Amino acid sequence: MSELRLQLTASEDDTMQIINRLSALGGIESVEEIADLMPHMDDPDSSSAGLPDDMGPGTHLILINAETDDDIRRALEVAESSARALGIVLEVVVNE
Repeated sequence: MSELRLQLTASEDDTMQIINRLSALGGIESVEEIADLMPHMDDPDSSSAGLPDDMGPGTHLILINAETDDDIRRALEVAESSARALGIVLEVVVNE
């Protein structure tokens, strides 16, 4: 089984759109949003808390499991084209 992790900077709706598109592909076993384990430096007591710059789209970590590496490559191509069409940021997360 092959695995791909994608980090999206997008709204909930756009994230669900990409998850649905990826889930519909043949060879894809599962697509799910997983908990983001990275600590974010959001300090509610900060003088900048609640400013408009802090209220943009959220980040979402997506885990894709597929039967083969070819299926993962196809999923990445679909995710990239969807992100481009929706105007969102997509990053491939590499686990070392």
